[in-house]
Amino acid sequence: MKDNNALRSMGWGVRMADSIMERTPRLYEDNGYHGKWSYDYGVILKGFELLWRQTGQVKYYQYIKDNMDYFIEEDGSVKGYRLSEHNIDHLNNGKILFVLHKETGLAKYKMAADLLRKQITTHPRTSEGAFWHKNVYPYQIWLDGLYMGSPFYLEYLLEYEGGKGLDDVTRQFILCERHTKDAETGLLFHAWDEKRVQPWCDPETGLSPNFWGRSLGWYVMALVDVLGMLPKEHADYEILARILTDTLTALRQVQDADAGVWYQVVNMGGRKGNYLEASASSMITYAMAKGIRIGVLDDSWFETLDRAYQGLIAEFVLETKNGWVNLNKNCQVAGLGGEDRRDGTYAYYISEPIVTNDQKGLGAFLLACGEYEYLQRPAVTKGSE
Repeated sequence: MKDNNALRSMGWGVRMADSIMERTPRLYEDNGYHGKWSYDYGVILKGFELLWRQTGQVKYYQYIKDNMDYFIEEDGSVKGYRLSEHNIDHLNNGKILFVLHKETGLAKYKMAADLLRKQITTHPRTSEGAFWHKNVYPYQIWLDGLYMGSPFYLEYLLEYEGGKGLDDVTRQFILCERHTKDAETGLLFHAWDEKRVQPWCDPETGLSPNFWGRSLGWYVMALVDVLGMLPKEHADYEILARILTDTLTALRQVQDADAGVWYQVVNMGGRKGNYLEASASSMITYAMAKGIRIGVLDDSWFETLDRAYQGLIAEFVLETKNGWVNLNKNCQVAGLGGEDRRDGTYAYYISEPIVTNDQKGLGAFLLACGEYEYLQRPAVTKGSE
């Protein structure tokens, strides 16, 4: 366990985690969730796992276990989960099962992970082998899906299958970049439709029309998480490292010069209605900090990272009079197609509700603080407390 000085140096991560625990002891009872198996929990609980590992404070591990135990039955079934939906979002919470299985030795967590692994075996794919986002979104690659599925898939292969089949994980990133990257900016469009039939896509390219901040955030978080586990001798390690560096370099070009963070539609900062957005900014900050820590990014990235982290605190964090920490300016949700006929236009992305303390944003903020503050750069962190 770290000493008190070390804990103080991690102030914002710890303070946010403690606020979350007090506000929402049961994540699945938070407004709008009603006990459903939602990927949001996995984002927050990965943040808690990181803080637990860094601080040694058992309360963070207990929070993880208490929230997951609502869903995981003794026979390994998962409350609210249906494999037949083939929804890649539903794999995200599975990342938490590995630590619970290791810490407790209980078979139910391994059996639940096995159940989620079965989804990958039958999950529909594009003609080149990329996972569809969902059954209801056929032949579509969304940047979001790389975070939801790939780190879980990789960790399962490493933990329980002897590290076989890793190429199938790395292929997902290579295909996604191939089909969604914009040659001019280096940014990645939110989604691609192989059949080129969706109302939101360009009929010639299959691409959605805009660069949505959180989708890029999901993608770079997925990359650093996979690179943090992928053996460095793997043939595709350097390819994924190059994709991460290229994508973050493109994002650095659209980092707001004054605020240090990123817009909802990242390349249109000056356009009416656009706004600095907390979840995407936290995700990108996390990816940069972890990228430096694992040695994929060099020290020249510290300047960009410092500005991003300071921007997170200055732009989005607000303390209440009772000492809780709030995270403002989160896009509640955004997607493409479906019953709402979401068309991927600029007007669509800025029309979605902007909320405080969205779970996706909170989780990404915890991860960003955990990684940044772990780098232990006192001249920066001391001044930001």
